[in-house]
Amino acid sequence: MSGTLFKILWKTGSRLRNPGYEISYRFLKSTEKLSLGELKEMQFQKLRDTLIFASRHSEYYAELFKRNSFVPDRDFNGINDIKKIPVSTKSDFLQQNIRIHSKAEFHRLFKSESSGTSGQGLKFLKDEPWDSFNRASRARGFSWYGVEPWDMNGYFWGYNFTPYQRFITGFKDRLQNRFRIFSYEDDDIHRFARKLRNAEYLLGYSSMIYEVAHRINSFRSLPKPTRLKMVCGTSEKIFDTYQKEALEAYGCKIISEYGAAEAGVIAFECPHGNMHLNMEGIYAEEIEGEIIVTNLIARSFPVIRYKLGDYVVFEDEAFECPCGMKHPVIKDVLGRVGKVVYGKAKTYPSLTFYNIFKNLALQNKLELNYQAVQNIKGEVSLFIQQKLKPGDELLLSKELKKYFREDVTVNVISGHALNMHQGKFRDFISTLE
Repeated sequence: MSGTLFKILWKTGSRLRNPGYEISYRFLKSTEKLSLGELKEMQFQKLRDTLIFASRHSEYYAELFKRNSFVPDRDFNGINDIKKIPVSTKSDFLQQNIRIHSKAEFHRLFKSESSGTSGQGLKFLKDEPWDSFNRASRARGFSWYGVEPWDMNGYFWGYNFTPYQRFITGFKDRLQNRFRIFSYEDDDIHRFARKLRNAEYLLGYSSMIYEVAHRINSFRSLPKPTRLKMVCGTSEKIFDTYQKEALEAYGCKIISEYGAAEAGVIAFECPHGNMHLNMEGIYAEEIEGEIIVTNLIARSFPVIRYKLGDYVVFEDEAFECPCGMKHPVIKDVLGRVGKVVYGKAKTYPSLTFYNIFKNLALQNKLELNYQAVQNIKGEVSLFIQQKLKPGDELLLSKELKKYFREDVTVNVISGHALNMHQGKFRDFISTLE
């Protein structure tokens, strides 16, 4: 099928499933060059509307506001007034799921579920305008790279399929002008690499994008793609070490889309390497290093002051991105909140490993892919994908001692493949929690 036909198919399907998509996309493109002041004023109005709606249609929020003597019409007069509302957690959303859902009527609802990598998956209903806005937010990010959603693309989103699932998935992918990899066998890698020659972009789990790049680079005879405009990693941390393999295999670095099923697209990386907040769709706060998000579009399942579970670092508000957008920037997504490393006598945040390997990269130019696994209190197995040299082992040992001293015995296994669960990578896995 020609590119024009895929465009027609995509737009027809979009109009049927997401009639609000085009309006949302045009709106998002029109706000790209607004001043920070204009963006904040728009965000305040959207936030106010969201709070008023939730107070009237969600039993959970109506009770939460009442308990804290908060009346949106009366008490929300400035953006900082949002702090009058307590933060909600994943546990709250799981326990109060039915009461959070709005009692308002909606023309169309879609079933949605978070991945559950931090615990139990969260299931909820997503209204059509919310779903359309989220798709439009991703498409706006694509547009910064000259990519259209209907362009031919490679897709990394799980690979453990039965033969029947492979057939159905492959058929659906064909209609959407995309292809994916179903295993890491050499034949599948070769087929995928050949299709890459005509692809415009890649999208999916960062670890899978990296793994396929690594395998492609190991086959020197495979032709390299020449048409790729964007390689977008989502749902996972993008290690600095991924970029060398990606550049060699694809000719593009991996750029980041940061978001969550219940929060939507939170930030998207521009061509200058900065992750701009999607201010039109979310309001983000930072409390003691954690990101707190409010979805400004969600109505069927309001998401207000939600503790997403990630540590992040925001760029200074005065930072000016060369791309010209005034949307604030997330400098780094550090990792998951709440995961604990158990020592013999103390506990440590799993973020400790992030700091250890960040120090090695910055101070010693030693960039490593790692995965820590704990099954026994006081012991951790630390898998390193690269084969360590004796000098590298010494540097790593010193850094580990600096943080854990003698409280945690760390068994380092280098030159070892890193584990992925249903295609998704986690840098710290514990069976003790």
